Amino acid sequence: MTRTAQRRTVEKVAVRPMQAPPTAGDRRRRRLADQVRAYGFLVGGLVCFALFSWYPAIRAVVIAFQKYTPGSDPEWVGTANFTRVFADPEFAAAWRNTLTFTLLALLIGFAIPFVLALVLNELRHAKAFFRVVVYLPVMIPPVVSALLWKWFYDPGTGLANEALRFLHLPTSNWSNGADTALISLVIVATWANMGGTVLIYLAALQSIPGELYEAAELDGANLLQRIRHVTVPQTRFVILMLMLLQIIATMQVFTEPFVITGGGPENATVTVLYLIYKYAFLYNDFGGACALSVMLLVLLGAFSAVYLRLTRTEGEDA
Repeated sequence: MTRTAQRRTVEKVAVRPMQAPPTAGDRRRRRLADQVRAYGFLVGGLVCFALFSWYPAIRAVVIAFQKYTPGSDPEWVGTANFTRVFADPEFAAAWRNTLTFTLLALLIGFAIPFVLALVLNELRHAKAFFRVVVYLPVMIPPVVSALLWKWFYDPGTGLANEALRFLHLPTSNWSNGADTALISLVIVATWANMGGTVLIYLAALQSIPGELYEAAELDGANLLQRIRHVTVPQTRFVILMLMLLQIIATMQVFTEPFVITGGGPENATVTVLYLIYKYAFLYNDFGGACALSVMLLVLLGAFSAVYLRLTRTEGEDA
C-alpha cells in the first residue's frame, strides 16, 4: 500500500463518528421488544390450547348434562345422561376391561422395558444399533402397527399360529378368542410403546455413579443384589413416574381394540374410550359420550394430581 493510500485510510478512520454507548432508555426499549416477542409466542400457544384443548374439554362437561343432537337445540337434562350410561350393560364391561388392560399392561409392559434397559446398559458393543431396534416400533404409526398385528394374530394364516404349527404346539384364537383377546391387545400395546420407556430407563441407569456398583462388588454383591440395592433405589423416582404415566396412557387405550377386534368378541375388548366412540359416532348420543368422558376425566385427573404432587416433591427434595 502506498503512502497516499495509507493517508486516505487514516483520514477516513479519523472522520468516522464514534458510536455512542447505549443509554438506559435504549436498553429498556430493547428489553421491552424482547418481552413483546416472547409474550407474542406465548399468546399464540395459549390461543391454540384454548381452541383445541381447553374449549372442547369445557364444552364436553357442559354437554354431559344436556340432551345434545347435532342440528337441534341442546336441552338441559341434569344427570340423566350419567344415569342412562350407568344402566348400560356395556358400561360395566368397558370399565372392567379397561382396568384389566391397565393391570396386565403394568405386569407385562412395565417389567419388560426395565429388563431390556438393564440388558442394553450392560452391552459393550452395538449399543446404538440395539437402541434403534428397540425404539423402531414407536416410529411406526399406531394404526399401521395394529393392522400388522391383526394379520399376525389371524387364526388361519397368521404368522403367530404358523410359528406354533412349525414348533408342533397348539394354536390359539389370539384376538378372536374371548379369553385371549385382551391379553393379545396388551402384547400389541407393550410392543408398540416400550421403546420410549426403555430409553428413559437407560438414561436413568447411565446416570447412576459407577462407584456405587464398585462398592457393591467389593462387598460381594452379585448381579441381582446390585440391581436390588443399587439400581432400583437409584431409579425409584423414574420408575414411579413412568408407572403413573403408563396408568394414565393405558386407561385411554383405543387404537388396538378399534382396529384389531372392534370391541369383540362378546365385548371382551370394549374399553371406556371405545365405548365413548360408540356413543358419539354409532349411537349419535353425544350427551352419553360426554358423560363417560367426564367420568374418565375425573379418574385420570386424580392420577395426574398424584403425578404432579410427586414430581414437585422430588424437585423440592433435589
